[in-house]
Amino acid sequence: MQRIHVIGGGFAGLTAAITAAESRAQVTLHEAHHTLGGRARTAEGPYLTNEGPHALYRGGPHWTWLEQRGLLGALASVPPREATRFLFRRDGALRRTPPLAMLRLARRNPRKAPVDTDFLSWATGQVGEEGARAAAHYMGVALFHHDPGSLSAAFVQERLRRATALPPEARYPVGGWAQLIDRMAARAWNLGVRIETAARIGPDDLPGLLRGGPVIVATHLDSARTLLKDPALTWDSGRTALLDLALRTRPGDPFVVSDLDAPGWVERFTTQDPTLAPSGEQLIQAQIPLAPGTPRADAVRRADDLLDLGFPGWRDRITWRREALAAGRTGAVDKPGTTWRDRPAVDRGDGILLAGDQVAAPGLLSEVAFNSGIEAAVLAVGLLDGTERDVPRAAGAP
Repeated sequence: MQRIHVIGGGFAGLTAAITAAESRAQVTLHEAHHTLGGRARTAEGPYLTNEGPHALYRGGPHWTWLEQRGLLGALASVPPREATRFLFRRDGALRRTPPLAMLRLARRNPRKAPVDTDFLSWATGQVGEEGARAAAHYMGVALFHHDPGSLSAAFVQERLRRATALPPEARYPVGGWAQLIDRMAARAWNLGVRIETAARIGPDDLPGLLRGGPVIVATHLDSARTLLKDPALTWDSGRTALLDLALRTRPGDPFVVSDLDAPGWVERFTTQDPTLAPSGEQLIQAQIPLAPGTPRADAVRRADDLLDLGFPGWRDRITWRREALAAGRTGAVDKPGTTWRDRPAVDRGDGILLAGDQVAAPGLLSEVAFNSGIEAAVLAVGLLDGTERDVPRAAGAP
């Protein structure tokens, strides 16, 4: 009996395993850690932190895929009253509104933004330098990149349009990413997927797996490059410092402080999901993109500055603190002259498929992992018996 092997138990791997198993293929999922989730793990303990914003956007085909399978679960959105607590740092001071030019830019059709031009140059020509720079810095939260203005205009504009859509597209899985991972794992298990944790697959193990059928590598791109011994598996990503804080609750704290003077973001995640921290406390995350070679301490100082502006007296209310650095783990970014189609292809040949958030699939943030996982499963099932199998796919999936 031929079998599809999936290496990696994050969103991409679980999506691929579920999609393939729904067509009655035999599937084994190998996860190197003792628990599933990859970068979609939620920390254990009283403070349910995630690696960066844990939001799903309603506009992508991944949403349909999850909804059709009953996997979305409980979702939180930002209460309307909190919209007035969304603040912006401009010229060193807190303001309630961004530049009007930035809002006008956000309404521009992303299809009219050029691929070959950097975002800052194109946006400056559209609305002027002030609005262009503010928009570029605002997009640090969705790109994890220290200089979004240097990236492809088409790439950034598509994300700006979705990140500022009204009503907001973002929905937050109650309890963090782990709740969604648990539902996906249960779905895979019920479909007969064999799940093996603490099962690290190395280059020497790969030939044996390939003799049994196609292999989907759904790991971080650096790990895939090592496993497949393929130096071509590279793509640009971001580097971001994350500062997680638990503070004693105080009325009047903002929901978000967005730094428009430089890429930076502070969000109070218990605004939409109080289950993330014990009663009487609130969970806050600061996200500060860093240029290559810049020490993490610089980002921590910038985060402290934003907290001083938005959360006066916050140091006296700290009950817990954690710092982390996410380097090359924050999804793909496209430079001028490139699109998602130029990233490492899903089909690597010889029965090997690739899935993850830095491969050739469209989407915003985690959507790339879902979309590439679906595509890898479609191809793997077709390779399994040499035919084009009818695999369930999300409406609008690539």
